[in-house]
Amino acid sequence: MLLDDQDSQLVLVDYQARLMPAIFEGELVLANAMRLAQAAHWMEVPTFGTEQNPEKLGQNPAAMRELCRRTMPKMSFSACPDGLIDLIKPAARAPSGNARSLPKHLQKAVPKEASRSSIVIAGVEAHICLLQTALELLEEEFDVFVVTDACGSRTERNRDAAFDRLAGAGAELVTTEMVLFEWLRTAEADPFKEIQALIK
Repeated sequence: MLLDDQDSQLVLVDYQARLMPAIFEGELVLANAMRLAQAAHWMEVPTFGTEQNPEKLGQNPAAMRELCRRTMPKMSFSACPDGLIDLIKPAARAPSGNARSLPKHLQKAVPKEASRSSIVIAGVEAHICLLQTALELLEEEFDVFVVTDACGSRTERNRDAAFDRLAGAGAELVTTEMVLFEWLRTAEADPFKEIQALIK
């Protein structure tokens, strides 16, 4: 299944100032996360960030925060218990029309906007916050795409163990360029030249 920009949301997990210097290949991991965020902005893919205990670990880079619709502080390692699900699921509105037209038990809330069920996710640490968030998103029946070259841990072993576990649980493992070019689909897409420049 190819990624579709109209069905995607981007979640960027904990690229925080005091955490990134300890991450294996941290500069490359952060650079790829910024490529994803910029491309998502150009293609109007909703983007959300998380920050683990920001008072202790600092914030995500200012440029990343600017590209996110919202950056959510959290204390749980998974972002889901602290409100991520509420951000990425469309809010429901009450059914319209005559309230007597259907019995209450048959009336269903109608989403305000179409659901975007593909979650493209990247972050640190891969084996803790990224892993736990992605596993809970899978439990919530989202299609989860983990951007491996935009994820990191302090050690390669922990990072790779996270990828093995996520693949076994049903997540798709992708790279930054895979995401960008699947979102584009064609060299005739509006931001093709800008996105091509991002990866050169």
